[in-house]
Amino acid sequence: MTEIRFLADESCDFAVVRVLREAEFDVLAVAEFMQRSVDRDLIEQASRQQRILLTEDKDFG
Repeated sequence: MTEIRFLADESCDFAVVRVLREAEFDVLAVAEFMQRSVDRDLIEQASRQQRILLTEDKDFG
């Protein structure tokens, strides 16, 4: 079975990150390692790392 992995951009409510981590999902939170990310870079990173991109940004991408 394939592990579901997530990349949460900095606009994603951190409560979502906590809940997913508590459920033992692999969640990489951009807010923990980067400020002012570029949408295109996050899309590429999510693709490279085979992660589902989570965002609450209304004009993402």
